[in-house]
Amino acid sequence: MFIYSVSLLFVGIILVSQKLLEFLNKAIARELQVSIQYMWQHVQVTGINGATVEDVFRKTAIAEMKHAERLAERLDYLNGVSTTKPDPIFVGGSLIEMLKQDEQDEEEAINIYKQAIQAAAEEGDYTTRRMLEEILAEEENHINTFGKLLVDMTEPFTQPGISTIE
Repeated sequence: MFIYSVSLLFVGIILVSQKLLEFLNKAIARELQVSIQYMWQHVQVTGINGATVEDVFRKTAIAEMKHAERLAERLDYLNGVSTTKPDPIFVGGSLIEMLKQDEQDEEEAINIYKQAIQAAAEEGDYTTRRMLEEILAEEENHINTFGKLLVDMTEPFTQPGISTIE
């Protein structure tokens, strides 16, 4: 008579808090929102200034979609269920409206990522933390780009280092 020992191997099952899973889903919803938003802005922006920034919108939209993909893959690994619903999308009418909204959306993303990084660190989930830190760095780049474009659009003669003649 043979006696078999049965052991279970759980691959990819990691216990994390509901709080961290919610942060990841919140980030996915935001990434879906801005990827759609920036792509539509890329298509709809007009004028000479629009021609200057349309490629920025397109490249940023693609980067944001890649963020959503990375987040969804990580959420799946953590046995979470990814949202398919984006946050509300705002395309805007003028280029300045677009850029102001985009800058605000990037600021909100930065706040979400900072909170999620803290939650991941507190739980000892270093892989999620590292991924979130990488995405955070890219979001900071996006807000910097939109901010520079806004300065150029709203105050062309008051940029740092340029004096005005009275």
